[in-house]
Amino acid sequence: MSETSIDEYAHLGAVAKEYVQCSIEQRIDYIRSPHWIGYPKAKDIIAKLDDLLTYPKRHRMPNLLIIGESNSGKTMIAERFVKMHPAYEREDNDGIVIPVLSIQAPPVPSESRLYSNILDKMFAPYRPSDSTEKKQFQVIRLVQACNVQMLIIDEIHSILAGNLEKQRVFLSVLRNLGNELKIPIVGLGIKDALRAMKTDPQLDNRFKPVLLPQWEYSTDYRRLLASFESVLPLKKASKLSKKTIALKLLSMSEGLLGELSELLSEAAIKAIETEKECIDLDILNSLEWLSPTLRRSV
Repeated sequence: MSETSIDEYAHLGAVAKEYVQCSIEQRIDYIRSPHWIGYPKAKDIIAKLDDLLTYPKRHRMPNLLIIGESNSGKTMIAERFVKMHPAYEREDNDGIVIPVLSIQAPPVPSESRLYSNILDKMFAPYRPSDSTEKKQFQVIRLVQACNVQMLIIDEIHSILAGNLEKQRVFLSVLRNLGNELKIPIVGLGIKDALRAMKTDPQLDNRFKPVLLPQWEYSTDYRRLLASFESVLPLKKASKLSKKTIALKLLSMSEGLLGELSELLSEAAIKAIETEKECIDLDILNSLEWLSPTLRRSV
């Protein structure tokens, strides 16, 4: 690529500049691949997670509860943190170290299914007929052997899918697991997760909530849009941070980061396919896009 063409695509980041002259298929594949967009709240949460990761071991470890609406970016932050602390082989080739273990909460509050999810994520063999006690023993030994320093549980509000007694038992299991392993537990969930935690006063005290609010029109929001624009390999500048288009995007995504990311991906692909090469109001209006509220009402 010539020096002139680099200047021509000054609105793009370095990687996007490399893709802008690729084939349509390659550009679309790149747009659809995940991209990390760092923003102040996400960086703040990652800093909190880093602090927890190096927290000295003790009987009552501090925990974190990351709260946000569905598709607000909670899972993206967790995936980014796991990627920053990948598993690796020990220097003596005697097994694997897994600094951060991230799992999905079982759809109902079940101790046995929680252990199964952990064992599945660690590729550990077990029989479906194994007792809960056997799986618990296996989980504790395996987590200790792999030197797991943090357990992340996504969709932790699934606890509420059971009756009150099952919720209490499951939360007791989480508390005992944290005590036994002496590692912090990080939960990701919607606001209902706060209500679930309050059924166990001891856990409620240990899980410090961090809210991931929906975006509002602000300087930080406009910076976020500028960051998104820099990773979309479009040949013309879209100027997403301009007020008219920024407000349109805010309305369509309802301030949810995951929605905004998907919306901009669809718009960028449409801009490439129509050879318009930028995202404007006409492109956004041409999308068959339903906001989260409208989708829920269908």
